[in-house]
Amino acid sequence: MTSPIAGPVLATENLLTDNPALYERTFPDTGERNARFVHDLVTEFGDGSGTAAPRVLDIGSGTGRDAARLAELGYAVSAVDISPRMADYARTKYPGIDFRVGDARLVETPAPVDVLTCLGSTLLHLHSSVDVAAALSRFAHCLRPGGLLILEMRNGAFLLTDRGRRELLDTVSVREIDWEGVAYTSRTTLSLDLPAQLLRRRREWTWAGGGPVSQDTAWRLLFPEELRYLLHSSGFETLELFDAPGPLTEPAWPGDGARRTDLTGDRLHVVARRPDRSGTR
Repeated sequence: MTSPIAGPVLATENLLTDNPALYERTFPDTGERNARFVHDLVTEFGDGSGTAAPRVLDIGSGTGRDAARLAELGYAVSAVDISPRMADYARTKYPGIDFRVGDARLVETPAPVDVLTCLGSTLLHLHSSVDVAAALSRFAHCLRPGGLLILEMRNGAFLLTDRGRRELLDTVSVREIDWEGVAYTSRTTLSLDLPAQLLRRRREWTWAGGGPVSQDTAWRLLFPEELRYLLHSSGFETLELFDAPGPLTEPAWPGDGARRTDLTGDRLHVVARRPDRSGTR
């Protein structure tokens, strides 16, 4: 990585994906919560016909922490991220895992996998329904018949509630991060783009001797019934759809063991299956 004197790498419009170590300082997660979430759901919903070490493809793998924790649990993990710098960082840190650069809409696997994960709202960085459907169709193609898809993302329905609009739209989120001896400050605001069905985010970074650097990104707002339809149209059977508990909810997964299905919370969790039409199940 670059030295504090030179400042962070500014290769694209996203300071965090350009600087994976800064990303990990900003979001100091070990990957254990996501790995347990996935493992528990695979244990509950898996059909038991996979290999001794179930094959997992992690889409949107970032710095590789989730993939590494899943590998520690005995899964045969491969991973894809659209950022070359993130994939390079993950390869260096976890050399035993196959990290590739790729687009969710075009992803392929040498052989079908047992489980495909797409966590952290990765799917919502695709803004059109055509692109979301294309990605889901590729996910189905990558899974063996009977294989599981596990999604975790923002819930568009949360913004239909007074609490959601208040918590997401009426506040400025400020983070102070110390990285390589430099103090970084990020200020994040969210706004609604109703015609495009997007939640837009503006994050402005400042640091000693640098900035401001502004980044504009957005998440597609998908609503529960809309997501069910997109999954069905892409070849999936939805097994479970719930808003809590999950890796990023409070209390976090597994919570009290009861899943909330009113679907008005901030996060949306999906377990879907590529049906086995062979008649063997």
